[in-house]
Amino acid sequence: MTQQLFLQNIIACIWDFDKTLSPGYMQAPIFELYQVDPKKFWKEVEQLPNYYQKNGLDLISTDTLYLNHILTYTRKGKFKGLNNAGLRKLGSKIELYRGLPQFFEEIKQFVATNTEYRQHDIQVEHYIVSTGLRQMILGSKIAPYVDGVWGCEFVENAPPPGYLENGEKTASKGAKIISQIAYALDNTTKTRAVFEINKGSNKIPDIDVNAMIPDADRRVPFQNMIYIADGPSDIPVFSLINRFGGRTFAVYQPESSKEFAQVNSLQKQNRVQSFGEANYTKGSQTAMWIINAITEIASQIVKNRERALGDKIGKPPKHLA
Repeated sequence: MTQQLFLQNIIACIWDFDKTLSPGYMQAPIFELYQVDPKKFWKEVEQLPNYYQKNGLDLISTDTLYLNHILTYTRKGKFKGLNNAGLRKLGSKIELYRGLPQFFEEIKQFVATNTEYRQHDIQVEHYIVSTGLRQMILGSKIAPYVDGVWGCEFVENAPPPGYLENGEKTASKGAKIISQIAYALDNTTKTRAVFEINKGSNKIPDIDVNAMIPDADRRVPFQNMIYIADGPSDIPVFSLINRFGGRTFAVYQPESSKEFAQVNSLQKQNRVQSFGEANYTKGSQTAMWIINAITEIASQIVKNRERALGDKIGKPPKHLA
């Protein structure tokens, strides 16, 4: 008899970052430090596709163009000396929504203190999947409560041609400064991160994300996932999670009629199952919806595992009356 690869007793809360966990964009501390006008920077990023098209380019990845513009600002001295350590340090200045980061721990404790859930070793894991900067997220106040982060990464002091023959030390001369893109995540490739969580390749590197793995052998089934994000850019992940039985929830900035209309539209289009204010304090609608979703998922895990146990063990024999 083949043994199941994973117990499938993990509930994954998967979070976007900007406008979901934080009211603004995480790059704000960078602009503040270097006294750069953020509106000017983002307007330049917005116009980059037109600039590139005029110079003969047809295929342009608009979601990650801002990464190249950060590198341009760094090379030109606008972000002088910017490196990964600096990004992580600036991450501590990112503002979080009300109730965070405490809510992340409250979710885990809610499951851990339930006797029935503990009997089946049910656990909650938090993951952040963002098109933002991974080093800044790792430096934020919420990082200690997170089990994994997907985001964009920069290379510092890229090795020159022939570095293998001349020795790797040639690549480390001079002050560290970001110079190339090491990893870029856009709104579509976010789904790859979700599949990595699903198959368990984020925990066991030997499992390739493209490998054929039966649903019963995947670490976190889609129906055990909750995806929380803020807008239309998250539609690819919303669609994936919805399609395979997971939970989807959209948040909007309190008192923002524009953001309310946006997430309300997502629900009308059946893109998300529900939505609420980005307020994670105890008793808020958003906090209660997420806790309720976790309760339903955990209860279903218990039910499935007890049914499977009963099927394998069978009922004990009884004396006939």
